[in-house]
Amino acid sequence: MASSSHFLCSHASYNHKPHFNSFTNATLPQFSSFKPHGSSAFPKKIQSSRIKATASDSTTGRKQLEVVYDLENKLNKLADEVDREAGISRLTLFSPCKINVFLRITGKRADGFHDLASLFHVISLGDKIKFSLSPSKSMDRLSTNVPGVPLDERNLIIKALNLFRKKTGIDNHFWIHLDKKVPTGAGLGGGSSNAATALWAANQFSGCVASEKDLQEWSGEIGSDIPFFFSHGAAYCTGRGEVVKDISPPVPLDLPMVLIKPQEACPTGEVYKRLRVDQTSQIDPLVLLEKISKGGISQDVCVNDLEPPAFEVVPSLKRLKQRIAAAGRGQYDAVFMSGSGSTIVGVGSPDPPQFVYDDEEYKNVFLSEAKFITRAAGQWYSEPFSTDDESISFEKRVE
Repeated sequence: MASSSHFLCSHASYNHKPHFNSFTNATLPQFSSFKPHGSSAFPKKIQSSRIKATASDSTTGRKQLEVVYDLENKLNKLADEVDREAGISRLTLFSPCKINVFLRITGKRADGFHDLASLFHVISLGDKIKFSLSPSKSMDRLSTNVPGVPLDERNLIIKALNLFRKKTGIDNHFWIHLDKKVPTGAGLGGGSSNAATALWAANQFSGCVASEKDLQEWSGEIGSDIPFFFSHGAAYCTGRGEVVKDISPPVPLDLPMVLIKPQEACPTGEVYKRLRVDQTSQIDPLVLLEKISKGGISQDVCVNDLEPPAFEVVPSLKRLKQRIAAAGRGQYDAVFMSGSGSTIVGVGSPDPPQFVYDDEEYKNVFLSEAKFITRAAGQWYSEPFSTDDESISFEKRVE
């Protein structure tokens, strides 16, 4: 289920309506032998879709009456009624993270936030989230596979579900299990993606009462990066990050990369506290976007104005980036930090440099290969390949 596509306002993701073939012997379906599973509980094959009866005058041979019973139309209408009533009770969705190919900070705002201009892109590393309708009308229940993740209203998943109920008045509550693979404090937007995925799921359970645009606009109330995930996977983001302009993928989707994150996290608030806007890059972000669209990713276009303050917060992070760049000459098209850190991205190869394996200092780093991904209109993101064995720590990879 996790690798399948999930359609907005469509039953195609979890219901499959049978195609009724015509038949010659007018054999009727044996409903008593069919065991329903999900909605549209009808047989896969019927030997005929139309039954025609005629009555004639035996003396003249003239046709007096013709009755046509359209079985296909009747059953499809009944299937539609079942689909509308059945809804869904469980849903598993892929919740991918993102990287910032470039991140410019363009000014300080009156509200205390910073204006940014960034190329965001979804990548193939992600979590899986299982949602089940809860009989409770008062609370959600969240569990996860990793320690340290808040399970109460501090978690963006719970915030997103509360937001959806507030906006729609629909009082569905859920049991949620978060199978987490994206590290926290990594600058990869894992929590923001979880929130966007929860909004999408809640909308599916409610019969899609909200549009994608609604979900995107609402999500900005609980996090600046969340609206991005309602793009199609590549977007030029401005404002606090909540102003999202969809763009065509500016880089090949099969371009490999490696993610290397040390144990130390970079608290976003602390990074921004140390940011000095007058010392940031002065290059026009639209120039960066144009260069990437025309020439692809290179070191000179992967500007991140949050690197200097992040390197102050975690001094070892600067050295890690420098060592990756030096060791990977010719191996990577660019080496840069994503978001506010602490993940260093090497684009152009899925393999980390050898020193990551050899040095005791890096024995507990998080490693994962990844690629760029997008989603089709009206569908949620699909997991392109299994990451079960690809997001692993140093000690698990070295005998």
